[in-house]
Amino acid sequence: MRYYSTRNKKAGESFAVAALTGLAPDGGLFVPETIPPYPRAVQASLGSMSFQDIAFETIKPFAESEIPDPVLEDLVCRAYPFPAPLIQVGDRLVLELFHGPTAAFKDFGARFMALAFAYLRRGEDKPLHILAATSGDTGGAVADGFYNVEGISVTVLYPKGRVTPLQERQIAGLGGNIRALAVEGSFDDCQRLVKAAFGNGDLKKRLALSSANSINITRLIPQAVYYAASAGKAFAGKTDPLGDASPRNSKFVPSGGTSGTFRAVAKQPIVFCVPSGNFGNLIAGLYALEMGAPIRGFIAATNSNKTIPDYLDTGYYEARFSKATISNAMDVGAPSNFERMVAHWSLQETRRMVHGVSVSDEDTCKTIGEVHKTTGYFLDPHTAVGWHGVDQFQPLRSFGGGSLAVLATAHPAKFAEAVEPLTGPVPVPASLKKALERKPQARIIPADLSALLEVL
Repeated sequence: MRYYSTRNKKAGESFAVAALTGLAPDGGLFVPETIPPYPRAVQASLGSMSFQDIAFETIKPFAESEIPDPVLEDLVCRAYPFPAPLIQVGDRLVLELFHGPTAAFKDFGARFMALAFAYLRRGEDKPLHILAATSGDTGGAVADGFYNVEGISVTVLYPKGRVTPLQERQIAGLGGNIRALAVEGSFDDCQRLVKAAFGNGDLKKRLALSSANSINITRLIPQAVYYAASAGKAFAGKTDPLGDASPRNSKFVPSGGTSGTFRAVAKQPIVFCVPSGNFGNLIAGLYALEMGAPIRGFIAATNSNKTIPDYLDTGYYEARFSKATISNAMDVGAPSNFERMVAHWSLQETRRMVHGVSVSDEDTCKTIGEVHKTTGYFLDPHTAVGWHGVDQFQPLRSFGGGSLAVLATAHPAKFAEAVEPLTGPVPVPASLKKALERKPQARIIPADLSALLEVL
């Protein structure tokens, strides 16, 4: 498998080069030359295979010849000792992606990436420096995944005052080989600084740099796994019981049965509603669809930063300054993965697979309260955007029926300040109780490249 820049399809690179350099030399994002289909036997067995086996089969063709099969088997087993349960909540399915160590979906990409980097750099003398921008959850997942990984140091940039106190503890509370920079600006400023640093020739001569955002293809590919696994499960008519971290009110007594309108329907492809900001998560879902997972389509649910829904509606892309919302990890006005979207698919093709909606803060808050009142289930603000996106869009009309799942991208305890006034106390999983004990230590810098270069 070769990887090409979204801005230049002439010169291909290996998986290792694409992974370890992160951003292409011309500033583009690496994309695979093809999206390989699952073998027929694998495609037919997605509903009965283990998550680790699906991870192996999903990642293998993208890293073929560079990560031997026995090594890859070991990497996915070490990366994913936690589940991704597909559960019924009220009238729809919820894919819970917060059972990992930082209680957010970013764990699935960051943990594999850290282990893959360590393998691909075996025997190297020069240390690798990871640069990552975060609007919230990426930073914590990257910090946790790379913490104490030998030969790798990490610098995480986050917008000062625009992440929750818990997120800040996860990003800036580990120390060691993890350094945190609180940028006086927005996430878009953080992302701009990281891209500018990668484009700085003098810095690249002095440091071996790579990225850990979803601009890095190694972060994105593993996220296709949970789409394939849950789609296969729903296609087989299966769901999971609640997991240890599932945020349900144990004292809740349902007032009546739920219709299960969007329940798992055997032999029917699934629709996923994806809370979306930088759009790496949605691109991973599109990869799973193209590989042959039984997926009918996607709803891309954004907050008021609705650059992509407007593009899907009008056909014109206009990058904007981001607006601050309560679903802060999705506060992105210029989604970097848009380059991958247009590199792989035309506007017409994208419209057939993806429908965009945007959700206000008011509707997000209202949804959190109503869902808890009727189901006893706690939603974080990002998952609430997805939940309301389903209500707003009425997806079965456009996709023709079948199962539907909302991606629960983060545990609501990470956003207790926003959630608890609407629901009461949120149960806190063990992983987050540990993080709350940390003291954040970050250096504050202006949103200026010279300040970042001085630190580096």
